[in-house]
Order: sequence, then structure tokens, then C-alpha cells
Amino acid sequence: MAKVLGSFFEDRGMKKSFQYILVLMISMLPALSMAQIITVNGPIAPEDMGLTLIHEHIMVDWIGADSTGYHRWDRKEIVERALPYLMALKEYGVTSFLDCTPAYLGRDPYILKELSERSGLHILTNTGYYGSGNNKFVPKNALHASPHEIASVWIKEFREGVDGSGIRPGFIKMSVENEEHLSDMHKKLVRAAALTHLETGLTIVSHTGGDAAAMAQLKLLKEMGVSPEAFVWTHAQNGTIPGYLKATAHGAWISLDNVNDQPKNEPGGPGNISWYVQTLLELKEHGILEHILISHDAGWYDVGEENGGGYRGYTALFKTLIPQLKENGFTQADIELILRENPKRAYAIKIRRE
Repeated sequence: MAKVLGSFFEDRGMKKSFQYILVLMISMLPALSMAQIITVNGPIAPEDMGLTLIHEHIMVDWIGADSTGYHRWDRKEIVERALPYLMALKEYGVTSFLDCTPAYLGRDPYILKELSERSGLHILTNTGYYGSGNNKFVPKNALHASPHEIASVWIKEFREGVDGSGIRPGFIKMSVENEEHLSDMHKKLVRAAALTHLETGLTIVSHTGGDAAAMAQLKLLKEMGVSPEAFVWTHAQNGTIPGYLKATAHGAWISLDNVNDQPKNEPGGPGNISWYVQTLLELKEHGILEHILISHDAGWYDVGEENGGGYRGYTALFKTLIPQLKENGFTQADIELILRENPKRAYAIKIRRE
């Protein structure tokens, strides 16, 4: 084909221009045809993501943005505490793990990189700010910054890495209060996330809660020119079926991310497996499983607690939820859709415009 077109342009004295255009088109092909997942060890193809847990934590530091920092924890201690829980996932075929601890709440890319290398898991970290908790975890310099100024920080982390580590974020993690009307600060975070997405293609993962806060964010994102397909409604287990249907009609992702099989008398209890079975079956009946993500929101090493406090593992989904789903009519294809296909579509780097 190129040879034929070359002759065509040569006949018109345009061969040199054609060659330039052809080279330019060929050079653009990888960018056009290959989306990426960004892990702490660099990019991978979406197909290599495999079985994925989309919302978990290795560690959290609740002290607040004005006091937290790497001086607050012992990396070696945290790695040794968390590693057995990650290794336990190998038995179930898990290959990717999204750590959703944001900046100023215990994010440490160096810990995640070591855990990734030792466990063999693809681990993703994030950029963004966590607004819930009356903005306790938002740095002071962001409280009076513009959305563009906040976005510039997040975009720089995407391009250069976090805290000089060279480790790049694979998604945006932010948070708003579970309220009908977003505060001015939280509107600013949503706008900053939109600007960051339009520049980087990073998916927006927002700690949200109920229907009203989700819809308020989707409205703002659409006003900013961002498609709801770039938005993950996090902690959507606090929402409703009508809310899920409305959000997915716009293309948003529904993240049901607190799978828990702990009894009441154990840390992390009580369990909620029956709710997940009932809800997922209903979502299947409504035909929206292609928009559903599930995980545990588990872990984690709690900075300041002795030995990191209680640590809830990441296996309830496999040991308890999936067997019960299959007993109630879920197929293996349904499981593969939620745990393999949906994560790679949701988190692949891609600018999604409204």
C-alpha cells in the first residue's frame, strides 16, 4: 500500500512530503494502539493486569496532612507485616493490586515497590488528595490553591514520579464528603481531577459513598468535559440500585469495595457477604455487570498502633463470596468479567472526553 501511494505522490512531485507523513503516522501507532496500566515498576499492557483487586490498602496514617511523613513509620517493619497477606493472594491467581492510600494519608511508593518486587504482584499507587474528614488530609497549600494549581502537582507526579522516587501513579485517588451538596473545596478537588485526567488519561477514583455525592461529581466532570467513563464511584455500597442504574447509564464505574467475611467478634467484623450476593445478583439481572468493580478495602498497617494494629487480609472475596455467588447462579464468565475484564478497561490510561 505504501509503495502504491508513494508512486502516486511521486507522480505529482510530492514523494518527500508523503514519506514524511508516512513516518509520522508510523511513529504514532504505538500511542494510538496500545493503552497502558501504570504500576510501581512501570507500564504494563492492560492484558497483563490479570485478576485484579481494585481497592485495597497496605498502610494508613490517620494523623493528618500537617504531621504525616516518611519519618512516621519503619518501612522494613511494614513490608514484613504486609508481605504474607500479598503472598496469600497467589493461591487465588491474583496478579494486580491497587493500593488506594492517597498522599498525606500514608502513601509510600518505596514500600509498594519493594512489596511488588518481593510478591510478584503488579501494584499501582495513585496521585490526588483525600478531602473527607473536614479536609484533615489535604495539605495546607492546597486549601487556597486553584484547581489548575492542584492539578499541576498531580500531573507532575504522573510525569516525574512521586517524591523524587521516579515511581509514577496509575490512577487519581480523591475523596469528597458523602453529602448532597459538595463543599467549595471538594468541588475544587473534582475540577482538579478533571484537569488531571484530560492531561494524563488517569482514571478518577473518588471515595464517595451515596448517590447524591456521586451524581454531583458526575455533573461537575461533565461540565469540565470529562466522560463519566473516567469515574469510579468508590464505596458505592453506600448507594442504591436506582443510583447505580443512573450512574452506569452515563458510563460510570460502580465500585463495591468492602467485601468482608469477618464475624462480629473479630476485627473488621461484621461480615456482609449476603448483601454482596443479593446486590450482585440484582445488578446482573439489570444487565450492568460490565460496569461493576469489587474489592475488600482491606489491610492495613495502622501507623501509630502497636505492630500496625489489626490487619484484615484480602481473600474473603475468593474464599467466601465467589463460592456463594456461584451457588446462586453466577457463572465463571461473570466472575472473569468483574475481576479481569472490567479492571483493565477501567484503569487503562486513556483520555475520555464528554
